Amino acid sequence: MSAISIGVVGGGASAVCLIDALVMAKGGPGSLTVFEPSPNLWRGRAYQVDSETIKVNATPDDMSVRAGDPHHFIRWLGARERMLGESYGLDPFSGARFAPRTVYGEYLEQTAYAGLAELRRQGWRVDLVGDSVTSARRTEDQVVVSTGRGMTSSFDYVVLCVGGDGPKDVYGLAGSPGFIADPYPVSQNLRTIGAAERVAVIGSGLTAVDIVLSLAAQGHRGPISLVSRRGVLPGVRQREAHFELRHLTQERMRALARSRREISVQEFTAVVQRELHEAGVDMPALHAELASLDGEPPADRLRRQFAAVNASDLGLRILQRAVPEIGPDVWPVLGEQDRAEVLRLHYRTVMSLCCPMPPSSAAVLLGLIDEGRLDIRSGLDSATAGRGGGLTLSLLDGTVLRTDRVINAVSASEGRIPQGAAPLVNTLIGDRAASLHPHGGLHVLRATSQLTTDGASDPRLYGLGTIAAGSLFFTFGVQSLVDRGVDIVDAILEHAAARTASHTAESLLPA
Repeated sequence: MSAISIGVVGGGASAVCLIDALVMAKGGPGSLTVFEPSPNLWRGRAYQVDSETIKVNATPDDMSVRAGDPHHFIRWLGARERMLGESYGLDPFSGARFAPRTVYGEYLEQTAYAGLAELRRQGWRVDLVGDSVTSARRTEDQVVVSTGRGMTSSFDYVVLCVGGDGPKDVYGLAGSPGFIADPYPVSQNLRTIGAAERVAVIGSGLTAVDIVLSLAAQGHRGPISLVSRRGVLPGVRQREAHFELRHLTQERMRALARSRREISVQEFTAVVQRELHEAGVDMPALHAELASLDGEPPADRLRRQFAAVNASDLGLRILQRAVPEIGPDVWPVLGEQDRAEVLRLHYRTVMSLCCPMPPSSAAVLLGLIDEGRLDIRSGLDSATAGRGGGLTLSLLDGTVLRTDRVINAVSASEGRIPQGAAPLVNTLIGDRAASLHPHGGLHVLRATSQLTTDGASDPRLYGLGTIAAGSLFFTFGVQSLVDRGVDIVDAILEHAAARTASHTAESLLPA
């Protein structure tokens, strides 16, 4: 196979997974160029240098960037602890380990640079460009990209690893005194908050939990309110239990996807129920849990789930493993109406249960609730800056909250295309090389993550991570990034080998 050139747009966690997959494939030689304008190279927004108070919400075996090696991060973490004489203790309630996110970012950095060094040993040329890609156009054989500073480069293959966007300013508070538009890094953006100030957090997801934990750690004593439309907190992760999935496996779901153009939610639900039934799951209890988000006060739900950390029933654990593992395979073969209904009615439920907080985080929140320092409210209607200073939040039940600070923890825009990547995406759409997905991001193929337009894919263009969320669902988890990274590398190398074989055959034809 002749040398290939790959351009990677974005240098966060998804790019690290792609690089590691490329290293393990040993498909070179070639050239690899990574474009990343931010100072958080390899860490992205989620894992930048920050307070060790905020933790990864998954155990180390779910955070390995190496396909087929769930202990890759565990070994790295153990070596780091021995070298520095540090220890990130086990969660006292579940016995699991949850590493600080800033430490996980260090793992991403070291894995990326080790991977680039290995690629060089394999004969690759590697370049890092600290600039953003603003446009791309296809020629007959390559993709030409241009950067904000006018650099132009041509590649055989381009992979979009542009990550997610920052919090969405739903209520137009940007620039208002007392409003913090983005809490990260919390060690910088929250440190000016006075110990007795009244704080409201817009949102109630994992980012909101990070904010509460950080404020508590820095000695904040004033009242904190988590305020959102539904008041749904992340679930509480239960103690790990060993089990094997029988029906909700990638192999079976991919076989189903290959054999069927479309399946209904009812058909998929039957597979889920078979898995749960064979595991002896208490189905009435699981149904009650899934229906509890809007009918149970959030503090009561948090307390009940915290009390169930060591429960023996496997229902939630099965769902928490299955959704990120098989979501990208099942989602594309569900009917369009079914997908729309899942997003409209069940998305928040799925995210709450499948992206749970560590039990130790839940314990801190419950302690603050019991002390009267934290409350969780639903029905947020509006947020405005006061004329005489401070900010005001109004709820649908008529309650008015007046605060000194409002911290934005709202999820990124539904479009799932970060603002910085919009110029690039617009040129791809204009070139009919990409198309917007109605549920967010761009259309990609399930099997290869190639960008598609009107059902036609281009083997030179790929999307990895949140930009493919509309097509694949749950694309931001590390294990999903790992699996899709392998898919992309396999597709690139297979296409490159076929192209080389074709050129070789042509050269052998008589003149």
